[in-house]
Amino acid sequence: MNARESELAAAYEQVRPRLVRVAYAVLGSHAEAEDVVSECWLRLIVADGREPVVDVEAFATTTVARAALDTLRSARRRRELYLGPWLPEPIIELGPTEQDPADRVTLDDTISYALLVVLETLTPAERTAWVLHDLFGMRFTDVAQTVGRTPAAVRQLAARARAHINARAPRVTVGTIEHNVAVARFLQAAVGGDLAPLLEALDPDVILTSDGGGQVTAARRPVHGADNVARFLSGAIRMLKPSEHAKILNVNGTPGLGFFDGDSLTSVVSLTFLENRISRIDIIRAPSKLPRPSRHDESHDLRLTANPRSGTSREPAAKQRPARPSDPGRDQRGG
Repeated sequence: MNARESELAAAYEQVRPRLVRVAYAVLGSHAEAEDVVSECWLRLIVADGREPVVDVEAFATTTVARAALDTLRSARRRRELYLGPWLPEPIIELGPTEQDPADRVTLDDTISYALLVVLETLTPAERTAWVLHDLFGMRFTDVAQTVGRTPAAVRQLAARARAHINARAPRVTVGTIEHNVAVARFLQAAVGGDLAPLLEALDPDVILTSDGGGQVTAARRPVHGADNVARFLSGAIRMLKPSEHAKILNVNGTPGLGFFDGDSLTSVVSLTFLENRISRIDIIRAPSKLPRPSRHDESHDLRLTANPRSGTSREPAAKQRPARPSDPGRDQRGG
């Protein structure tokens, strides 16, 4: 790497966390976001070879956003063939020592999981326009270059997206401490086997969605209504093995649940609250969407009693994708 490439690498590494957040918000997949950011590093090198890039952050943000939009358009076609509901890939916070700080997306800057689910209902152009303007503060003239529309057109795209999000995105009605307590209470109610306290924790119109990626057991369709959801959860808890246990962890910066079999994370549960009841439950079980932690803090584990008749096994979570050596951000962290 020559002196100029080293200079570009340093500048790219500095803005890399923002680039990953942009791509993740557009795509809903952290693995795909990392791939897009790595590919755009190569585009930066090529572009700088033709003409020196003065503003690396501006160039990289536009390039990453455009590549993420193209990836999303092709991904939408693949997701139409997906077995069961497709849910975004969560960002999991396992504890202060579990992740390299350089790799960790700052939780305060992480888009909430409930909002990611709503963004899936937008068109790729609407989603990109809203993410770039409303979430990351880009000017409509710059957004227009990324989306390939006029500034007036992207303004309309963002307005439609904003109205849709305002109508469907959940309002934050509980604080972090209250949310954490409510998550623990919900888990105890689910484990207890009594439907009454579980029903009390659920909003009457609660929706449960699970994503197994066609590889592990999951509901093929969303489950609607408190009674149906409570019975589904009770049945799922009874099917757990004695070695499986649950832990409260952060899902995109908000308290949620992780289910482990030994050290393998088998399920992540995102809980959305309306007032003091759960209005939405998203269960991510697809192995490709789950990180594989090296260890976890036993102090918050809650051991579950499994149904002794259950012989159900779960596939271990897939390993995270290897880093590309061409990306300076991944190179410096050893992949």
